[in-house]
Amino acid sequence: MLTPRRDLLRWQFDLTWSLAGIHLDALTPEDFLWEPAELSWTVRPDADGVWRPDWADTEPDPVPIPTIGWLTWHIGWWWGAAIDHAEGVTPPAREDVHWPGDGAAAIACLRDLHGEWTRVLDGLDETALDRPSAYPWPAEAGSTVAHLAGWVNAELMKNVTEIGHLRMLRAASLA
Repeated sequence: MLTPRRDLLRWQFDLTWSLAGIHLDALTPEDFLWEPAELSWTVRPDADGVWRPDWADTEPDPVPIPTIGWLTWHIGWWWGAAIDHAEGVTPPAREDVHWPGDGAAAIACLRDLHGEWTRVLDGLDETALDRPSAYPWPAEAGSTVAHLAGWVNAELMKNVTEIGHLRMLRAASLA
């Protein structure tokens, strides 16, 4: 059976992921915690050695510039939640999603999420794409799994662009 919406979403996702690879493959360990400005959000170990992100329930003004470490945590958090929602599983609370502690482990987590999301996307047919989804918007908004998949593509593209921009800024600042 043809699934043109899924095929388009999958094509867009594959394109976005190929662009992610350009930046993720070029990162150095020092890139992850580099703070590009005095007002930055990052990830840091707590007293128990668990890496936690800076966070505010209400977005501050001005918005802090995230580090690459924070962005990789952020992607892991929302992408894992998207996979859970698509599969009908309750995701862990944001506070329970931690950064793995180094860049290589963070990239490995993202690559694992890529594999999981690919499996989810490939399993969607037209009926599944039309199922209601309460993520990332409330169910009352009329969102479907197709909206969720489109949002994943857009959010991933945005976050990958931020990572690439930070990587290039850091490289230029060292030149």
